[in-house]
Amino acid sequence: MAKIVLISCVSKKLPYKAKAKDLYISTLFKYNLKYARSLSPDKIFILSAKYGLVDSEAEIEPYDKCLINMSSKEIKEWADCVIDQIKKEADLEEDEFIFLAGEKYRKYLLPHILNYQIPLKGLGIGKQLQYLKMRC
Repeated sequence: MAKIVLISCVSKKLPYKAKAKDLYISTLFKYNLKYARSLSPDKIFILSAKYGLVDSEAEIEPYDKCLINMSSKEIKEWADCVIDQIKKEADLEEDEFIFLAGEKYRKYLLPHILNYQIPLKGLGIGKQLQYLKMRC
Protein backbone atom coordinates (compact mmCIF):
# COMPACT_ATOMS: atom_id res chain seq x y z
CA MET A 1 0.00 0.00 0.00
CA ALA A 2 1.43 3.34 -1.05
CA LYS A 3 0.92 6.67 0.70
CA ILE A 4 0.13 9.47 -1.76
CA VAL A 5 -0.29 13.15 -0.93
CA LEU A 6 -2.38 15.39 -3.19
CA ILE A 7 -1.84 19.15 -2.84
CA SER A 8 -4.02 21.68 -4.64
CA CYS A 9 -2.45 24.27 -6.87
CA VAL A 10 -2.53 27.97 -5.96
CA SER A 11 -2.80 31.13 -8.00
CA LYS A 12 0.54 32.59 -6.83
CA LYS A 13 3.20 31.22 -9.18
CA LEU A 14 6.62 31.97 -10.56
CA PRO A 15 6.43 33.75 -13.95
CA TYR A 16 8.53 31.07 -15.70
CA LYS A 17 8.66 27.30 -16.23
CA ALA A 18 9.76 25.38 -13.14
CA LYS A 19 9.32 22.10 -11.29
CA ALA A 20 5.77 21.95 -9.90
CA LYS A 21 7.07 21.86 -6.32
CA ASP A 22 8.85 25.19 -6.98
CA LEU A 23 6.34 26.85 -9.34
CA TYR A 24 3.71 27.53 -6.67
CA ILE A 25 4.98 30.17 -4.26
CA SER A 26 2.19 30.94 -1.78
CA THR A 27 2.92 30.45 1.92
CA LEU A 28 0.09 27.92 2.20
CA PHE A 29 1.44 25.83 -0.68
CA LYS A 30 4.96 25.85 0.77
CA TYR A 31 3.67 24.69 4.17
CA ASN A 32 1.48 22.04 2.53
CA LEU A 33 4.53 20.72 0.67
CA LYS A 34 6.69 20.76 3.81
CA TYR A 35 3.96 18.93 5.75
CA ALA A 36 3.50 16.46 2.89
CA ARG A 37 7.21 15.62 2.97
CA SER A 38 7.08 15.12 6.76
CA LEU A 39 4.55 12.30 6.19
CA SER A 40 7.19 10.30 4.25
CA PRO A 41 4.83 9.57 1.35
CA ASP A 42 5.64 7.37 -1.61
CA LYS A 43 4.52 10.14 -3.98
CA ILE A 44 3.47 13.79 -3.87
CA PHE A 45 1.26 15.15 -6.63
CA ILE A 46 -0.15 18.58 -7.32
CA LEU A 47 -3.79 18.89 -8.36
CA SER A 48 -3.47 21.49 -11.10
CA ALA A 49 -6.50 23.27 -12.52
CA LYS A 50 -4.79 23.27 -15.93
CA TYR A 51 -2.70 20.09 -16.04
CA GLY A 52 -4.67 17.78 -13.73
CA LEU A 53 -2.43 15.43 -11.74
CA VAL A 54 1.17 16.68 -11.78
CA ASP A 55 4.18 14.98 -10.24
CA SER A 56 5.83 17.48 -7.88
CA GLU A 57 9.12 17.00 -9.77
CA ALA A 58 7.62 17.61 -13.23
CA GLU A 59 8.45 20.86 -15.03
CA ILE A 60 5.41 22.89 -16.05
CA GLU A 61 4.68 26.31 -17.44
CA PRO A 62 2.87 28.88 -15.29
CA TYR A 63 -0.83 29.32 -16.06
CA ASP A 64 -3.84 31.33 -15.05
CA LYS A 65 -6.63 28.82 -14.42
CA CYS A 66 -8.47 28.09 -11.20
CA LEU A 67 -11.23 25.66 -10.23
CA ILE A 68 -12.97 28.49 -8.36
CA ASN A 69 -13.85 30.09 -11.71
CA MET A 70 -15.06 26.85 -13.29
CA SER A 71 -18.62 25.49 -13.43
CA SER A 72 -19.58 22.25 -11.65
CA LYS A 73 -19.69 20.51 -15.04
CA GLU A 74 -16.14 21.71 -15.86
CA ILE A 75 -14.87 20.64 -12.43
CA LYS A 76 -16.47 17.21 -12.85
CA GLU A 77 -14.78 16.81 -16.26
CA TRP A 78 -11.47 17.92 -14.70
CA ALA A 79 -11.94 15.37 -11.88
CA ASP A 80 -12.70 12.56 -14.36
CA CYS A 81 -9.40 13.32 -16.13
CA VAL A 82 -7.54 13.42 -12.79
CA ILE A 83 -9.00 10.03 -11.78
CA ASP A 84 -7.79 8.57 -15.09
CA GLN A 85 -4.33 10.04 -14.36
CA ILE A 86 -4.30 8.70 -10.77
CA LYS A 87 -5.21 5.19 -12.01
CA LYS A 88 -1.92 5.16 -13.95
CA GLU A 89 0.06 6.06 -10.81
CA ALA A 90 -1.78 4.41 -7.92
CA ASP A 91 -4.40 1.92 -6.79
CA LEU A 92 -7.65 3.71 -5.92
CA GLU A 93 -8.75 0.88 -3.62
CA GLU A 94 -5.48 -0.09 -1.92
CA ASP A 95 -3.39 3.08 -1.61
CA GLU A 96 -3.82 5.73 1.06
CA PHE A 97 -4.45 9.28 -0.16
CA ILE A 98 -3.92 12.39 1.93
CA PHE A 99 -5.68 15.46 0.57
CA LEU A 100 -4.14 18.85 1.24
CA ALA A 101 -6.70 20.42 -1.03
CA GLY A 102 -9.95 22.33 -0.77
CA GLU A 103 -13.49 21.05 -1.28
CA LYS A 104 -13.64 21.96 -4.99
CA TYR A 105 -10.53 19.85 -5.64
CA ARG A 106 -11.76 16.87 -3.59
CA LYS A 107 -15.50 16.76 -4.25
CA TYR A 108 -15.56 14.61 -7.41
CA LEU A 109 -12.37 12.66 -6.60
CA LEU A 110 -13.37 11.23 -3.21
CA PRO A 111 -16.16 8.92 -4.47
CA HIS A 112 -13.49 7.03 -6.47
CA ILE A 113 -10.99 6.64 -3.62
CA LEU A 114 -11.42 4.10 -0.82
CA ASN A 115 -8.76 5.17 1.74
CA TYR A 116 -8.24 8.86 2.32
CA GLN A 117 -7.56 11.49 4.96
CA ILE A 118 -8.35 15.21 4.88
CA PRO A 119 -6.31 16.69 7.76
CA LEU A 120 -7.27 20.32 6.97
CA LYS A 121 -10.98 19.70 6.37
CA GLY A 122 -13.19 22.56 7.53
CA LEU A 123 -10.29 24.88 8.39
CA GLY A 124 -9.97 28.39 6.96
CA ILE A 125 -6.60 29.39 5.49
CA GLY A 126 -5.39 30.95 8.76
CA LYS A 127 -6.23 27.79 10.73
CA GLN A 128 -4.67 25.63 8.00
CA LEU A 129 -1.41 27.58 8.28
CA GLN A 130 -1.52 27.26 12.07
CA TYR A 131 -2.07 23.48 11.82
CA LEU A 132 0.73 23.05 9.27
CA LYS A 133 3.24 25.25 11.15
CA MET A 134 2.72 23.20 14.32
CA ARG A 135 3.46 19.97 12.44
CA CYS A 136 6.39 20.99 10.25
